[in-house]
Amino acid sequence: MNKFQSLDITKFLPHRTPFLMVDHVISIDDEHVTTSFQIKEDCIFVDEDMQFNEVGLIENAAQTCSSIVGKSYFEEDDLEGEGTKLIGFISAIKKVTIFACPAIGDIIISKANLKSRFDTDNYSICTLACTIATSNKELLSCELNLFIQETPKN
Repeated sequence: MNKFQSLDITKFLPHRTPFLMVDHVISIDDEHVTTSFQIKEDCIFVDEDMQFNEVGLIENAAQTCSSIVGKSYFEEDDLEGEGTKLIGFISAIKKVTIFACPAIGDIIISKANLKSRFDTDNYSICTLACTIATSNKELLSCELNLFIQETPKN
């Protein structure tokens, strides 16, 4: 079993239910990540047509992308996410194309690639490209800028 499949993603992303839009990290390294997320009926981004809407797709892309840079704030053997806490936000959406929205029950697979990264002692700014698809069709293609910062330890 992939060691990332058993990770509790809530320990590595600042998001919590109902705003957590990633279920599993399938693979990750310093420049690439693949995640999955199953669309459930009670998801806050499911609209009246019972589809995961465009805002949900963008949020899923941002959470997927942030895991690449966020990973670098943790020690390699920290599989519990105890080493640090992060905050992050989308600082720019450079381009986005939405082809379709998934339905309840669909599992979306999101793949992101790091294009550029600037680090200081206090924060990281990065540009990432992301695609989201179901098993049979591409849903979204985008390029995002993210700002990620370690929160002070209490």
